[in-house]
Amino acid sequence: MSCSVLDEEQFRQCCQLLLQRSDQLGDGWSWEAVQGSEEGYLRKTALRSVPSDWGPLHDQEGFSFHPQTLLASTGSDFLRAEEEDDGSCTGTNSSSLVVQYEYHILFSCSYGAPVLYFRAFTLEGKSLALEEMWSTIHPNYRLRLQNCPLNAISQQEHPLLGQPFFFLHPCRTEEFMGLMLQAAQDQGRPVNYVLSWLSVVGPVVGLDVPLQYCTPLHSAVSLNSTKPD
Repeated sequence: MSCSVLDEEQFRQCCQLLLQRSDQLGDGWSWEAVQGSEEGYLRKTALRSVPSDWGPLHDQEGFSFHPQTLLASTGSDFLRAEEEDDGSCTGTNSSSLVVQYEYHILFSCSYGAPVLYFRAFTLEGKSLALEEMWSTIHPNYRLRLQNCPLNAISQQEHPLLGQPFFFLHPCRTEEFMGLMLQAAQDQGRPVNYVLSWLSVVGPVVGLDVPLQYCTPLHSAVSLNSTKPD
């Protein structure tokens, strides 16, 4: 894969490889077909504990920061933020709130790239508003979500389900994926575009990619095989 954009067929092939590895690891990804359509998306649910000292999610009176000031940065900044996460904000003595996340990976024809859609609920079933969602972002990432003309996290109608979802705007995807793909090409390494992209954007919203995804598959999957079903 020599360019930093995808077509839909390449997206499906990358998803197929990710699904097979997820099945081996028990990581919970599935392919959801849209009834009456050939379209579909990857889906995963996960529980996540959000420490109270990350932000005002636990404060029922309001919120102490403004999401419109937290703007997108490049993928390299996201990676640096992850490297600097030393656990200092997740002390065992702090209280936390358990949140259930639902993640979807869709293909954007406009950007030629995958897009991460997600929503979150408390265990009581209350959906998180946009301001509350910003409160669940790790402080290391918040510091770097700046100096970009578009908000990193927005809310809009899910393209396939017609329900309100949050999503990470893909405006910088081609930029940081171009760097990653070029580095892989220079080193002669094969790359799963969707998996590499997810390893950058996923941790921003609490979706970590296990290191085991980087190890070889037990059995090979041809990129010319059938689409996910």
